[in-house]
Amino acid sequence: MDLSLDHWYHILAPRPVVLISTVNSNGVSNAAPFSFIMPVSSDPPLIAFASAPQRHTLRNISEVKDFVVNLPGYEVLKELWKCAEDIPYGVSEIKRAGLTEKRADKVRSPKIGECFAHFECKLVSTYPLGDHVLVVGKIIAADIRDDLIDRGEYQIIKSNPLMHIREKEFGLLGRIVEV
Repeated sequence: MDLSLDHWYHILAPRPVVLISTVNSNGVSNAAPFSFIMPVSSDPPLIAFASAPQRHTLRNISEVKDFVVNLPGYEVLKELWKCAEDIPYGVSEIKRAGLTEKRADKVRSPKIGECFAHFECKLVSTYPLGDHVLVVGKIIAADIRDDLIDRGEYQIIKSNPLMHIREKEFGLLGRIVEV
């Protein structure tokens, strides 16, 4: 069966979903969910995500040159979806969704308290590609909830990370299989 190229990326699923938080030059916070995200280098630690050019996230990153990648678990799903709504620029999606802003250690953009891990990033570069803009950031600080590390190992099942399938559909990691 041939696959329509209109939504080919639905087949490349599930994908991790993150909340990217930013702040504009006036200090107003923003958060938006993204599932077009990937690590691109471990040394230096670089992460990339693709954003539609009209997103407030991209505008804020262009102004302030930093952002935070927040990793949400299942318990944040409803608030995450509220952050996806189209609201006017300059209104905080974080506050509107009832999430908690936490001061980041090394960037101006806030962390989201309800998320289980955070990557604080400085903008490296942006690349217009097709109908999106690829944003590359250098991770300059990272943290994770203490209870998700056991004997130095990340407890991914316990963190219950959200995985985006398509539109309003999400999956959860149920088990780990080894080769």
